[in-house]
Amino acid sequence: KPPYSYIALIVMAIQSSPSKRLTLSEIYQFLQARFPFFRGSYQGWKNSVRHNLSLNECFIKLPKGLGRPGKGHYWTIDPASEFMFEEGSFRRRPR
Repeated sequence: KPPYSYIALIVMAIQSSPSKRLTLSEIYQFLQARFPFFRGSYQGWKNSVRHNLSLNECFIKLPKGLGRPGKGHYWTIDPASEFMFEEGSFRRRPR
């Protein structure tokens, strides 16, 4: 498992996008492409991603807009929370 929290992993995915917003499916694709852990048979991590997107106030759900194919929404980072992720401070804090 990567040494990052799910919040940090989601932020990495969103920040990698030129538009700074991604669909849930695009977040999954980013994680699978970047980390071998997410390419295995275990799929429970997808529930963790959805849980973190829904419960953390640093993520905002945006409507896709007219004419955009597929269901779902875009996810982006709340501008008021962006300071928490500056300078690549993604490492999981020691407990």
